[in-house]
Amino acid sequence: MVYEWFRQIEFAYPWALPALLMLPVIAWLHWRMRRSLQPTVPVSSVSTFSRKGGRAAWVHFPFWLLLLSLGFAILALARPQIRNVSSRARGEGIDIVLCMDVSGSMLSADFYPNRLEVAKEMAISFVQARPVDRLGLVIFSGESYTLYPVASDHASLVEQVRGLRSGMLEDGTLIGEGLATSVDRLSDSKAKSKVIVLLTDGKEQPPENRLIDPQTALRIAKAAGVKVYTIGMSAGGEATVAEGGTRARVGTGGLDEALLRRIANETGGEYFRALDKEGLQSIYARIDKLERSQVEVSTRTRYAEQFQWPLGLSLLLLFLALLLRNTVLRIFP
Repeated sequence: MVYEWFRQIEFAYPWALPALLMLPVIAWLHWRMRRSLQPTVPVSSVSTFSRKGGRAAWVHFPFWLLLLSLGFAILALARPQIRNVSSRARGEGIDIVLCMDVSGSMLSADFYPNRLEVAKEMAISFVQARPVDRLGLVIFSGESYTLYPVASDHASLVEQVRGLRSGMLEDGTLIGEGLATSVDRLSDSKAKSKVIVLLTDGKEQPPENRLIDPQTALRIAKAAGVKVYTIGMSAGGEATVAEGGTRARVGTGGLDEALLRRIANETGGEYFRALDKEGLQSIYARIDKLERSQVEVSTRTRYAEQFQWPLGLSLLLLFLALLLRNTVLRIFP
């Protein structure tokens, strides 16, 4: 506890601290003065005087108390303080939905260790870089699901992203339903700018029970005034995917880049192709720059004065030294 207190201490007047160097000098002078004292009455032996009783052994104790009192007074003069800095970010935020593909192909190992893990890492970095924005998370594969609504609790969102895994939903790739669900999450948004970042590594694979196709979802996004940035995640060629403990090779040329480019262009966004981890990182960094919030950071610094503690100790030691010097340890001439 005492160590933590000293670790946080700063001095407003540090120029007073060198005065502490006087203390060992004063102690040395006191010792020299005691050594130089000579008896004024000649005697045959001083052995009797060399035997000090209990009271005599403490005769110089008030001096050391006075020395400590002076030391604490110098510390008080240096004005110790504890500085507390608080910052608050304010601004006009943007409402953003991360729409992420969690289909089985996202386990492809053309990104190390796989596409999904890299996508999660980059998404978390993106979230942490936007302190004043509200963000949400929608996942899709053979169906779509809102995993986290649009909110300002970034810590909870990051935990949801960390927990993503393939197999959470029925397998497949329904880009249209993922996009439509993301737009719906922004339907009640009052933000001036509403953005979706849609990441996928495949193309639409519609089952018979598909509810919304990509073209319909695109029209819904345009009508709602939502800007969509699309990211195609694939290194090309073939990649290895783990399925049920076995390894299988799948083609990675299944990206529907024409669809992703059209969704981005018609909503005012931009299409990006991620070929590796560094490429995906730069894509998120570019989107971060394109969609900047107006942020104002206010910083307030407060100082808690601590000089009263060494000053109180100094006065206490001074009082104790004077009390002892004038009572039980009084020296008679």
